Amino acid sequence: MGKLLAVFPLFTLLVSLNIQSANNQLPSFSELVEVSSPAVVNISSSKTVKSRGYGSRGFNNDPFYDDFFKRFFGEPPRQGQGQREREVRSGGSGFIISKDGYLLTNNHVVDDADEIIVSLSDRREYKAELIGSDERSDLALLKIEAENLPVVKIGKSNDLKVGEWVVAIGSPFQLNFSVTAGIVSAKGRSIPNGSDSTYVPFIQTDVAINPGNSGGPLFNLEGKVVGINSQIYTRSGGYMGVSFAIPIDYAMDIVNQLKEGGSVARGWLGVSIQEVTSDFAKSLGMSVPKGALVSQVMPDSPAEKAGLLVRDVIVEFDGVEIVYSGDLPQTVGSIKPGSKIEANVIREGKTKKIKIEVGKLPDNLSLASSSQGNKSSDLGVVVRELTFEERREMKLDHGVLITEVNPEGLAAQQGILKGDIITYLLNQKIRNSRDLSSALEKAKENSDVAMIGLVRGGVQTFRSLKLTK
Repeated sequence: MGKLLAVFPLFTLLVSLNIQSANNQLPSFSELVEVSSPAVVNISSSKTVKSRGYGSRGFNNDPFYDDFFKRFFGEPPRQGQGQREREVRSGGSGFIISKDGYLLTNNHVVDDADEIIVSLSDRREYKAELIGSDERSDLALLKIEAENLPVVKIGKSNDLKVGEWVVAIGSPFQLNFSVTAGIVSAKGRSIPNGSDSTYVPFIQTDVAINPGNSGGPLFNLEGKVVGINSQIYTRSGGYMGVSFAIPIDYAMDIVNQLKEGGSVARGWLGVSIQEVTSDFAKSLGMSVPKGALVSQVMPDSPAEKAGLLVRDVIVEFDGVEIVYSGDLPQTVGSIKPGSKIEANVIREGKTKKIKIEVGKLPDNLSLASSSQGNKSSDLGVVVRELTFEERREMKLDHGVLITEVNPEGLAAQQGILKGDIITYLLNQKIRNSRDLSSALEKAKENSDVAMIGLVRGGVQTFRSLKLTK
């Protein structure tokens, strides 16, 4: 017993020394903050909206309930009746990137604002002009009329490493120029949230971010901006240890496009994709589950024109390895529309190279949606390709699904229904809308009647189809 007691003081000393050593290795952020904070700004925006009346205790008087909260948690509860005009204010952060007054923030901080006020750390205030914004990346470029302004140093987000220290400066809850720190938790996060943000390869951190931090800079230990704080994940309405920043490499490309033309052009492929699971990999003849599985190809899209097929697995795109399905939209979106690139796909267990001319992502998101179909005015139907899972479930290797039927069209008059799957026309297998159109043209040249193959309720049938009324 005496020997055991004698060990305890030595053990306590070692623990104390280890803790002291660990504390000595922790970084100090004071110099970074002192040098960088003058280029960080507070942004206040206001707009007039028509809305129902609120009670005297409604959230409209809460300065902390800004557009950051509304973006993720919805509008505040409403009380009272009738409509009235009211001024809505929102706050956020930003940072100056040029001595002549250009600065960056989040789009949701200044979206539809009637007036934007930028406040510097030395209490100077300026009215800002919106040069351009991009809703998909949630970025906005502002300009104030001033000279010789303090500016941030721009770093390289591609050089960030998971586990690296990072620092945020911003104005959470109107507590101007607050500093929080943490580490990089992950890189290249895809977090679809209805705003098409799958095109942004987010940096995930555990830096404390709250309403008012939106648009503020994320620094590395060299004092260089590596990200723009944009979003949080929460179930409570407050910070829960998971926050997301837009990589500065990605953001500066957006900035250059906004300066040149006021808008952003992104690459577009025109496919629906899903993750490659272990089961899918086995059925597709792959030794390792990776890549983006093409579940649908949009009609008249760059993918269809290049010859991409349902069940293709894209494993490399323009020299970039596609490990997860989320890697593909980020890679495609970063490519200039009109660029001709090469993709590696796995088709029926074999690697195939496909040349693709990347298109421009439509401004209207519905045009790029997987629900889009292709009209066949001759038959009076709208069709789309079968997804990978639909093919697998119904054990079909081809066919197009009828999503709409014109009651006055040829198809409806001959008993063809919405939900039917066209598998053959004449002797031709129908794999996509283009096959259907070409088969119809050939059929009309030879006769006014053609054989059509349909799957209804899982049963394949053939019938005669009259091509004229």
